[in-house]
Amino acid sequence: MPTEILGINTMALLAIAGMALATYITRAGGFWLMGYVTISPRIERFLRQTAGGVLIAIVTAAAMNGDWTMWCGLGATFAVMLLFRRPMTAILIGMAVAAGLRWLPGGFPV
Repeated sequence: MPTEILGINTMALLAIAGMALATYITRAGGFWLMGYVTISPRIERFLRQTAGGVLIAIVTAAAMNGDWTMWCGLGATFAVMLLFRRPMTAILIGMAVAAGLRWLPGGFPV
């Protein structure tokens, strides 16, 4: 019979603590290791583009399962980005387009 602490299974608590420790070690370890790396222009370019790559991966995964309103919002984001080269403005307009289409009475006509 599993033991409990404050009504919570101790194995669950140990699993959560283990995951928290592993997360901390990988984060802190990354900062520690980067202290020994000379930042060349190539590494700097890589680090600058990493955030954009992660954002694109998240958006692509969501778009593959998205409806027409999401695709219209994504299209608006893409168009604004091409025209103005302002990422936050493009994201906000894309979100507004998708939200506005979902807000329409009767939903978005397909």
